[in-house]
Amino acid sequence: MAAGDLYVQGAWVWIPDCVEVWRVAEVTRGYKEGDAILYLRLEDGSALAYPIESQLPPLCNPDCLSGADDLVALSYLHEPAVLHSLRRRFLEANAIYTYCGVILVAINPYKPLPIYEEEVIYAYSGHEIGDMDPHIFALAEEAYKQMVRFGKNQSLIISGESGAGKTASAKYAMRYFTTVGGCLCDSSMEEKVLASSPIMEAFGNARTTRNDNSSRFGKYIEIGFSQARVTGATIKTYLLEKSRVTFHAKAERNYHIFYQLCASATLPELQGLGLRGAESFHYTSQGQCTAAQNTNDVADLDSTRHAFSLLGVPEANQLELFSILAAILHLGNIVVRGRDRRGDGCFVEPADKALGLFCTLLGVEASQVMRWLCHRKLVTAGETYLKPLSRQQALDSRDALAKHMYGQVFRWMVSRVNRALRSPEGHRTSIGILDIYGFEMFELNSFEQFCINYANEKLQQLFNLHVFKLEQEEYVAEEVPWVFVDFCDNQPCIELIEGRLGILDLLNEECKMPQGSDGSWAQKLYQTHLSSSHFQKPKRPTDAFVVCHFAGKVEYQCDGFVEKNRDAVPEELVGLLRASKSALLAELFLEEGDGPTSLQSRRSSGPRMAGRPSRRSLPNSQKSKKSISSQFKASLKRLMEMLGSTTPHYIRCIKPNDGKQPFVFDSRRAVEQLRACGVLETIRISASGYPSRWTYQEFLERYRALVSREELMDTDEKQICSLALERLLQDPSKYQCGKSKVFFRAGQVAYLEELRYRRLRSACVLLQRHLRGWLARMRFQRARVAAVCLQRHARGMLARRFTRMLRRTRAAVTLQKTLRMVLARRSYLRVRRAVITIQAFARGMFARRLYQQMVWHQKAVVIQAAVRGWLARTHYTHLRRTVIYLQCCYRRVQARRELRWLRIKARSVEHYKQLHKGMEIKVIQLQCRLDEQAQEKQRLAEQLSGLNAAHAEEVQRLRAEMQQLREDAARDAQVQQLQERLAELEKHSVKSCLGQEVEELRQRLAEVEAVKLQLGEERDALIQRMLEQSQDLEEQHQRAARESQGLLQELEEERARYQSLVQEYARLEQGYENLRDEVAFYRQSTLRRSLSSESFLGSESSYLSSMSTAPSRDGSDQQAEASGDTGGDSVGLEEGWQPVPEGLQPQPSGEAPLKSSVGQDPFEKAYLLLLGQFNAVNEELARTREELRRSKAPVELEERKPLDFFKRRNIAEMLGLGRSPGKVVVDDDLKHAYDAVQVANRLLASQLREEKQQHEEEVEGLHLDICSLKQLSQQQAALIQDLQRHQGQEGLQHHVLQLKEENWELAQKLEKQERTTLKLQKQLRAYAKQIQEFTVKREATGPVQKLAAPAVVVSQSPVIPSLAGLSQAMLAWRMEDEGRIIKAVITDYKPQSSPGALPDLPAYILFLCFRHADHCCDEPRARSLLDAAISAIKRVMKKHSDDFDVVALWLANTCRLLNCLRQYSQDETYWQGNTVRQNEHRLQNVDPQSSCCSLGALAVQLYQQLIRTAEKRLKPMIVAAMLESEPIQGLSSSCPPGHRRSSAAPAHTLPELLQQLGSFHAALDRHGLAPSVGHQVLRQLFFLISGTTLNYLLLRKDTCSWSCGIQLRYNISQLEQWLRAEGLQQSGACEVLEPLVQAAQLLQVKKVTEEDAGALCSLCTVLSTQQVVKILRAYTPAVGLEERISPSFISSVEKKLQDQYGGGPSQLLVDTSHLFPVHLPFTTSPLHLDELRIPDALNLAFLIRL
Repeated sequence: MAAGDLYVQGAWVWIPDCVEVWRVAEVTRGYKEGDAILYLRLEDGSALAYPIESQLPPLCNPDCLSGADDLVALSYLHEPAVLHSLRRRFLEANAIYTYCGVILVAINPYKPLPIYEEEVIYAYSGHEIGDMDPHIFALAEEAYKQMVRFGKNQSLIISGESGAGKTASAKYAMRYFTTVGGCLCDSSMEEKVLASSPIMEAFGNARTTRNDNSSRFGKYIEIGFSQARVTGATIKTYLLEKSRVTFHAKAERNYHIFYQLCASATLPELQGLGLRGAESFHYTSQGQCTAAQNTNDVADLDSTRHAFSLLGVPEANQLELFSILAAILHLGNIVVRGRDRRGDGCFVEPADKALGLFCTLLGVEASQVMRWLCHRKLVTAGETYLKPLSRQQALDSRDALAKHMYGQVFRWMVSRVNRALRSPEGHRTSIGILDIYGFEMFELNSFEQFCINYANEKLQQLFNLHVFKLEQEEYVAEEVPWVFVDFCDNQPCIELIEGRLGILDLLNEECKMPQGSDGSWAQKLYQTHLSSSHFQKPKRPTDAFVVCHFAGKVEYQCDGFVEKNRDAVPEELVGLLRASKSALLAELFLEEGDGPTSLQSRRSSGPRMAGRPSRRSLPNSQKSKKSISSQFKASLKRLMEMLGSTTPHYIRCIKPNDGKQPFVFDSRRAVEQLRACGVLETIRISASGYPSRWTYQEFLERYRALVSREELMDTDEKQICSLALERLLQDPSKYQCGKSKVFFRAGQVAYLEELRYRRLRSACVLLQRHLRGWLARMRFQRARVAAVCLQRHARGMLARRFTRMLRRTRAAVTLQKTLRMVLARRSYLRVRRAVITIQAFARGMFARRLYQQMVWHQKAVVIQAAVRGWLARTHYTHLRRTVIYLQCCYRRVQARRELRWLRIKARSVEHYKQLHKGMEIKVIQLQCRLDEQAQEKQRLAEQLSGLNAAHAEEVQRLRAEMQQLREDAARDAQVQQLQERLAELEKHSVKSCLGQEVEELRQRLAEVEAVKLQLGEERDALIQRMLEQSQDLEEQHQRAARESQGLLQELEEERARYQSLVQEYARLEQGYENLRDEVAFYRQSTLRRSLSSESFLGSESSYLSSMSTAPSRDGSDQQAEASGDTGGDSVGLEEGWQPVPEGLQPQPSGEAPLKSSVGQDPFEKAYLLLLGQFNAVNEELARTREELRRSKAPVELEERKPLDFFKRRNIAEMLGLGRSPGKVVVDDDLKHAYDAVQVANRLLASQLREEKQQHEEEVEGLHLDICSLKQLSQQQAALIQDLQRHQGQEGLQHHVLQLKEENWELAQKLEKQERTTLKLQKQLRAYAKQIQEFTVKREATGPVQKLAAPAVVVSQSPVIPSLAGLSQAMLAWRMEDEGRIIKAVITDYKPQSSPGALPDLPAYILFLCFRHADHCCDEPRARSLLDAAISAIKRVMKKHSDDFDVVALWLANTCRLLNCLRQYSQDETYWQGNTVRQNEHRLQNVDPQSSCCSLGALAVQLYQQLIRTAEKRLKPMIVAAMLESEPIQGLSSSCPPGHRRSSAAPAHTLPELLQQLGSFHAALDRHGLAPSVGHQVLRQLFFLISGTTLNYLLLRKDTCSWSCGIQLRYNISQLEQWLRAEGLQQSGACEVLEPLVQAAQLLQVKKVTEEDAGALCSLCTVLSTQQVVKILRAYTPAVGLEERISPSFISSVEKKLQDQYGGGPSQLLVDTSHLFPVHLPFTTSPLHLDELRIPDALNLAFLIRL
């Protein structure tokens, strides 16, 4: 393609600029070959003639490519394009991360951004590097994924200038790895790895002019992994800047740890260090900046100490370390004075306070320190001399000691950190994070800058090789022919530095010379390397040299190179420190590998030493010690080897400006760093080949408009693209077709975008032409139809007007005629009506007078008769009631006497017996009498209703007569008025009458008007009052709503706290179970290795324990005592006598019986078993006897009769077991035992019959007493009514009060008697049940006589039949059956095996068993059953934690069991929905409150597990279904190019997501879960869908477009439609979708003017300010259809949102792990318990239905 085709009029180019580096300009005249000038127009409108010297200016990329995520995707790859894309992303989108091939460019925003939360970490976890916006987490995830997938070590190389954000990037990467990887063995390893950062920053970071937290050393953090989990870490450091300890420039600070100690000097533990403010020390006050902004030194020291504690450094070692650091500060304050002006000697004052503190803290002698600070020891061949030092030499010696001490402290600190982070198991793979200094070029560059730039040269070489290798692999994999180009190799520069006779070799050689200096070393450099192209000599006559690095030329000053490379430290002072009393200080200097110095060197005194030292006493450390450059070169070599063995990932940190201002971009500084960090080199390598790469699917989606119809006929995408490109790009060298991608040369994508734009523009013009023509035709047709319609309506209006005039004329004539006729007729009729009225009133008046006289006479007769009868009845009634009252008083006296006698009699045992004998008969008679009284009451009620009806008729009749009398009186008055009126009419004429009537009418009208006004005022007052009341009510309603909202919020918070506690408890319980399983496994493995030596009894107990959930059963006697039925003594006795024969003991398959039981006689075994049962019976009887003694004191003697019988006779004698255990038991003994049991049964049966008879008699007597008391109560009520009619009789009122009190006392006694009756009825039922049990057992134990046979049969479980004709709605079970119940109902329960059964059948079965335990008053058995059920459900959940159906099933059953316990409890609040039959089945003895709490906690755990299970299935589907799938085809082609997108089709679609939600909802309905709980589940799942989709929308720029908004809104509408179809509109799921709806609307609305900003702010009421701004910054407009959102518009929206909703801190991403507090409602079960049907498939035949 010729240049003239590109540089046409309207094209945009980049031209150099001295301020902005590059400026954009528009071509005003097309370029032709041979033109020397290119005519341009700048952005400000000024014209420019740009001279063309060697090449044309670079072209601008299309606007759709500007701001791309990957700079390599730019069509034109050059420096201005890269700079412009970075600037636009940084300033307009606030995007600080950008890909550049394999590099992640990170620009320091100098402002905290909410993009590093834990939600963002989990959002990037598991995704490919191109799926989401550029981020350091994406690069870290790529490294982690490659390590897990390929098992190869990875590395992250982070470089950049000081202040570019390298340390922060390293910390973010470490936090990502520790969060995603977790920890394998040590749960605190993650905290330890993160705790190393504050320690390294405190000891290795300092404030510089460029950065407040600048790392003054390089570090390589290697994080070890095993099984994709973090196992440990190792830190390696490089080139610590020790010179900063003794000197730092102005506006800079020393290392942070010194200022932290000075700021915390007031702490009690630091009081003895002699610390003061940082300005008091020489080493910390040189920069005159002791405090840094946004830095809290006290809090930082607390963080450092906390990190030390996490890493296992004891408090004592920390304080000792701080003592050494404080000694370094005091060392800098030691004052060295010269002895004379010549400076030949110096001295230190002995009273120097700093010297004393230094020696005290380190435990050294002050005299020795004073000597060796001012003298140096010289060792010759024969003697040793002391040479005095000048003041400057002494100060240098002091500073060298301080630097050496701090260097050793730093080494020790790093070693302790590594020791704490090291894993004993090691690691398989690792990820290294290299936080290294970037290329540095200052005005004065010294030895440190030289080493730093040398390291960057090595890293750049490794980087170039890696980038070149990746490019080569890409082309080879796609089989694209490519001519390999040479890249910029910096090997000559590296050879200049580290080669033979290089700069470092000459430096080391100079350091070995005794008289070596910087000047002589510089001369050697000039002589050796002036011929090299990378070495230059500066023009100024100074000792300096210039090295041409890859990033530019750097001039180094030779001053200090030799001394810094030597790093010499006075051995005498080091020897003093080695001899220190401080153990840590001695450890610091022993770690270096130096041996202790000789005694003579320690004890040297005087100006001259006597004697000749041996060879070993010569200080050889200076000869064997390596120089700093040699150490750095070796460590750098090891680092390169380590990085070469890993897969590197590069992060280049850019510093946008030197003023540390947030989001300010300095183009000149950015270009310098881009050139220095290798980003432009990557661009050059990529631009040399095919930088733009598209998959065939992406190419077709984007450029389908350019493909012809004939080309689309082919089905192969590759063939379609090849044909289209062959037609569009005639030059085959401009593109290449690979296996899965098409590769373009630089500029070709821009050309294709231009063609696509032209094609779309022509299509738009065609559409506009047709649309405008259609609109014009429609407009003309509407105007024509409107004109015709107007004409038709106008003509009709004129015709109707003429017709109306004719009709009015005719009507006027008719009205006049009719009016005259009406006036005449009205006058005649008025006179006629008056005459008739007068006649009628006169006749009626005479008739009514006669009738009234007759009525009055009749009424008088009736009244007289009634009064005389009432007087007679009153007298009789008074006499009768007086007599009855006297009778009552007498009977009351007799009743009291009888009551006292009955009380005395009731205390006796015989009377209690008689009460028991007649109790049942009394109850029956009482019931019959109650029925008779009810009938009598009904009959009396009917009579009363009849009397009331008759009385009402009489009253109605009297009222009618009264009304008639009133009407007659009114008529008389009216007749009188008419007569008066008639007289007046006769006196006056008709005219005067009419005038008066008119006047009256006017007066009445005025009165009506006045009343109307008054009513209006009252109405207004009422309306005002109503408004005020409505306002008051509204305020009260709002206040109540706010209070209720607050209470609801508190309730939700309380629920959330409770459920979090439940979740934490579940987690701890799970950990406990895991530990218990491990211990059990260990024990089981230990038991397998040991031989079994269990006895017969042990095997028996193991068998019995396997049938129940009890922890252990060593004997049947203990189990019988713990699990015996407390319903009665005889039941426990009979259960205790059940033999367990030997023949049915379980034996392992394939194993012989135990040797210990071979020689034992079976009768002896039976004897031992019966003896154990006998002991259990005795214990059970003793316990029962004690309970009866406490609860039934009146009948204690009677209750003890059967027990005394067993006491008087030895049961062992009754059973025939009185002989010694060694004798053989014969058949007669067993027969005697059976006979003894029968005797006991008969005895108990007779006792029960007597008790039953007494009970019946007592019930009958109580029934009679109740009837008499009720009659007496009725009589008293009648007497009270009679006394109320005679209020004047005070004596009777007094008697009434006494009767009331006596009646109340009798009512209390009646209630007590009724309660006693109920208790006796319960006892009677229990006794009757025991009698039937004895009868059944006696029949069942008949075959016991055959026990002499070798093989015996185990006696069956006791059967508890129900009472005849009475259903108790319970399942009888024993403690031994608990394990079988749990196994059948929970562990092995499968709903498929019982089709047609209730979904919550297990809950009902467990509740029926619970009712039986409650009926038997056995609370421990009931609680044991529920605890076993809860444990079994937890085990099932642990086994099937990923099965949604299983979790939903047991959640429904848990809720049902919880609701049953509440419904049938004693709490009346849960009885409202119960029927009468259900109230009969309430629990009576066991309080289920604690069990309800346990079940509630279990239900919350199951709900949370249900949500987690559903989330596991939904999470992989949400993003693909909501954002990536395309239900509306054709919108994806509008997505902008240049983004890394996955070429594969979406893994899931929206119908699949809806199908999954439907399956969840169907499962919840199928298992009978409450609808409100199902609504909460769906609300939580829709919150997950909304939050996850919104998070990915915020983190992916390619989804922030108008087309994606359309797709998203359609998908949301499908979700809402699904909710409406399922009837779930009120579930709250639509409300949680509101943020996603507003985000979709935000992508679709117009975003240009201020009005749009206001509408946008009113639209986004749920989204936070950060979310709205993030979407606006990431919004990508459609090419040619929309304009890019201006930064001013975004700023305006942000300001309005902050003013509207406040500028408080808000979270960018939605916390999808948040769980709404669940509310488990109480729902009444409509099922009656006695109607429950249990399928036979459950194998619950051992449970007896009562």
